[in-house]
Amino acid sequence: MNLKFLNKNRLFTLRNFRILLGVMGVIIVLFNDFFGKAEGFIEFLLLYFITVCIVVFHWLFVNIRFLINLKNEKAKTELMHLQSQVNPHFFFNMLNNLYGLVDKDSDKAKQLILKLSDMMRYSIYEGQKEYVTLQQEIDFVHNYIELHKMRYHKNISINLDVNVQDENLKIIPLLFIILVENAFKHGVEVLRNNAFVNIFITSDETQVSLKIENNFDVDEKKEKGIGLDNLTKRLALAYPNRHEFTNAIQEDIYTAKLTLNI
Repeated sequence: MNLKFLNKNRLFTLRNFRILLGVMGVIIVLFNDFFGKAEGFIEFLLLYFITVCIVVFHWLFVNIRFLINLKNEKAKTELMHLQSQVNPHFFFNMLNNLYGLVDKDSDKAKQLILKLSDMMRYSIYEGQKEYVTLQQEIDFVHNYIELHKMRYHKNISINLDVNVQDENLKIIPLLFIILVENAFKHGVEVLRNNAFVNIFITSDETQVSLKIENNFDVDEKKEKGIGLDNLTKRLALAYPNRHEFTNAIQEDIYTAKLTLNI
């Protein structure tokens, strides 16, 4: 006998039991004067109402649990949808950069393509998982930085400082790259010289922090892209009331800080 048949049979039995309780309730109300004189009626009535209460509470429990599961599934689906948006956004920018490099330096373009393929492999296979290790995410950021260093011929300073206690802490994938890419897009990509990006990743047993500083051209009109909106929504779904994201501008330096409570 398969599980589907058992579940169907169980639902059928519960539905019939509820109908029976309803019919009994109607009979008790209609023939109250007659049954009221019968011996043991009070005890039967008490047992009936206890049974009704149990059935009602069971119904409420089942439906509340169903609504909670439905909400969780909806949140998970929305999170996966937002997560899948990161890949096209990131790789679209990188492919645009590669296109301009193919004719100028084909050897470097080949190296960049190999590096990019490694990153695509991570985003396709690991990026679709619910969680990855902190070290995997750090490695992805490191590869991103190395890929950019291979591209530039101008004076830039890129620093990645990592100080983590437990590299196996679990976080949602492709989270850091949004802020890292934002720093490169509005800083290194725009400034001709003396551009810098400082990235600090720290963690202890209960908390993971990412801090990014980059300089930018104050005269450059900064348009808000989909990256930060995506990040905000993903954080609200994956870490409700368990994260803090702040950003600030002081003269020509932009600072973003993200803290996750694991």
